[in-house]
Amino acid sequence: MVSWQLWRRRSLLNTQQVDAVGEVEQRQDDFQHVIEDSEVPETQSALLLHAIRQPYELAAGYPIPKIQDDDELLVKVTVVGLNPIDWKAPDYNFGIPTLPYISGRELVGIVIQPPTSKAPSRIRKGDLVIIPSTDYRDLRRAAFQQYSIASSFNTIRLPTIISQESGSILGVAFVAAVLALGICMGVSFENILDGPDLLKIVRAIDPERLPVDIREECLSGIKDDERAQKGDFLVIWGGSSTCAFIMKQIARLAGLKLISVVDSGKHGLRLSNHDKIRPDLLVDSHDPERAISVIRAATSNAARFGFDTQGKESAAQLLRALASSDTATALPNDPQEYEAVKSKLPTPPSTPSEPAKATTTSHLIGLTGVPKTNIPSGVALHGVPIKLFHEIPEVGEALSEWCERLLVKGLLVPPDVVGTVEGLEGINEGLDRLRRREISGGRLVAKLR
Repeated sequence: MVSWQLWRRRSLLNTQQVDAVGEVEQRQDDFQHVIEDSEVPETQSALLLHAIRQPYELAAGYPIPKIQDDDELLVKVTVVGLNPIDWKAPDYNFGIPTLPYISGRELVGIVIQPPTSKAPSRIRKGDLVIIPSTDYRDLRRAAFQQYSIASSFNTIRLPTIISQESGSILGVAFVAAVLALGICMGVSFENILDGPDLLKIVRAIDPERLPVDIREECLSGIKDDERAQKGDFLVIWGGSSTCAFIMKQIARLAGLKLISVVDSGKHGLRLSNHDKIRPDLLVDSHDPERAISVIRAATSNAARFGFDTQGKESAAQLLRALASSDTATALPNDPQEYEAVKSKLPTPPSTPSEPAKATTTSHLIGLTGVPKTNIPSGVALHGVPIKLFHEIPEVGEALSEWCERLLVKGLLVPPDVVGTVEGLEGINEGLDRLRRREISGGRLVAKLR
């Protein structure tokens, strides 16, 4: 068990114990003030979306979210990680269940009110924590506000070796990457710091507890004899994304061979020089036809697992790279000929039109969508069952505890922070920079403290 001292309240640290990121002493003073002034106000400031394709608006006097369950906790938000979905959702009108809406999917904060459950909890008052807020329908859990609600099993204590800024861009990518690997590809993490075997967990619980739209993915998305094993190839198309950054680290720990398909002129040097995410093979995405040929030749047509982070066109190209030799030649070259369906996270796996041997089945996981037509036999399609994290406590707790251990041991490092904005009022500016594609090689954060 990892010592509690590694997560002790930072207000109690002396000058010599400032974390390895080099955060200044003033942060400790601010932190002490928050702990001592723990009385929760009646209202807060929040960033509200009042209409589609409009900027967020800062509102004062907004109600503080209320705890509704004894495993929930209240945090004071200190840093928010800015995610592409924070601008894409309002611009393209998806993932907005109600108006006005509060967005923000990941944050770091200070626990002001801990869980009141009688069961022992990892989480205590004063903890500095990472919260991946994957339940976008519950506005209490959104990040674009001064106070937010989380469930204890979705809360990751932030080790002192990780800065608040870095922690704020880690959570959602970690959850998505581990669920894609553990559920869709069947990777077991039991030999990596006692990590979880997610398929074993979900297939041991009552199926009725699994949300209907992800039940098929969890129970029959991949057969036991198809599960990814050490030495298998994993092709990641769009390997420069934040989710790919985390997935590469976890996949490497699991012994998978990594093929990263990226714009090598833009990202190749950075990826090749990074110890944690250096792929076994770096493939330039500039010419998709050549990229497919390189992948197939380098793996002797043996790559069975693919993860796409970009969208329908790259997912269609990845599909061709994973297809068996006898079916790949018959597939259309133009990605537009693959009618795409947006992933609803998850998309249930397709059923091959003809039975294929389990050992030859390939698996394509789409983070944002998967092809709908021209699916060859022997290829199963998957969407990431993100709901598992916040709807199944056993899964959420397993992922949160394991993430803590990985961070403490230095086996998982966060993506790079490439810029900051100040306060909730600076978030619109940050999202505009994301819209203009000005951010590359890392993530922006908003500092609220």
